[in-house]
Amino acid sequence: MMLLAASTAIASANDQDVTLNGNLTQGGLLYGRVPPGSHVTFDGRALRVSAQGRFLIGFGRDEPSQARLRIRYPNGRKEQRVLSVARRTYTVQRIDGLPPKQVTPGAEDLKRIRREAKLIKDAKHRDGAHTDFLNGFDWPLKGTVTGVFGSQRILNGTPKRPHYGVDVAASTGTPVKAPAGGVVSLVHADMYFTGGTVMIDHGHGLSSIFSHLSRVHVAAGQSVARGALIAEVGATGRATGPHLHWGVNWFGRRLDPELLVEPMRTASD
Repeated sequence: MMLLAASTAIASANDQDVTLNGNLTQGGLLYGRVPPGSHVTFDGRALRVSAQGRFLIGFGRDEPSQARLRIRYPNGRKEQRVLSVARRTYTVQRIDGLPPKQVTPGAEDLKRIRREAKLIKDAKHRDGAHTDFLNGFDWPLKGTVTGVFGSQRILNGTPKRPHYGVDVAASTGTPVKAPAGGVVSLVHADMYFTGGTVMIDHGHGLSSIFSHLSRVHVAAGQSVARGALIAEVGATGRATGPHLHWGVNWFGRRLDPELLVEPMRTASD
């Protein structure tokens, strides 16, 4: 059994073994490669492995410090690795002045919230065979980052769930582009929390969600290329001003979008 510490690049010297690249940290994503025909499990879950031997592993905001990766190679040889996941410290973000019903929804609103949450959950758990994620990610727009992944939000003095994504401030109508290619898995004009919402399935359980949109330019089931126009910034749903919320998920695990892209560069840089 091999123990792997946190690293941004973990590669085997033997091209017949597993190769891992990415961020071995809470909120991070690992890109894996094994000989085609291998069988891979992560914490007991069988992972999709492409015909070229590609697979993904995502780590949630509060991922435990160790996770187990098991591989059965085409020749029958088995290997287990223990991945040491780096822990992170998150900030606390306070937002005041929200309408009370958005902080503590009523009974009817809760029914709506549950219906919409199921739509998002179903989209997150798609396991498409396509591998658009291999071509990399770009920022969906340029602007000032006003909210970061993992921060704990206190709304009107009441602690709420952590912030699972990154917020970028921009004017209403600012174009939002696909950070990576994929298939549009969800389009909704007005969700309670996220307002105008679009989700893109990048393959192998990796998806993006874009929230608070004022206008949508894609339809569910549509294939989109990296950099394609998908929507426009707005202030719909629970938002105090126009901005884009971009979240990334690996199935039920929430990932940090900022770990997938280069640092934000604006026209003033």
